[in-house]
Amino acid sequence: MNKYEVMFIVKPAEEEAIEAVATKFENLIKNNGGTIDKVDRWGKKRLAYELKDFAEGFYYVVYFTADPKMILELERVMKITDEILRHMVIKHEE
Repeated sequence: MNKYEVMFIVKPAEEEAIEAVATKFENLIKNNGGTIDKVDRWGKKRLAYELKDFAEGFYYVVYFTADPKMILELERVMKITDEILRHMVIKHEE
């Protein structure tokens, strides 16, 4: 098991819809054998440049521990989720 950090930007929408997207990925990590260490909700921020015609987005950072194989599934689901503007997974060295 390795420690990871995933940062993702969610399209601006209703509060419930944004929380639903964040909860979806938290559950995906948990259901695939990972454990969530910490979740940082940075809130709505202005983007440096427009992404998919959006100038703002909601930033989330999730720190978690998981098996390396689970990262492929997490990235696959993030790529096909329309509400995600950008995402990045980082492995923490120990």
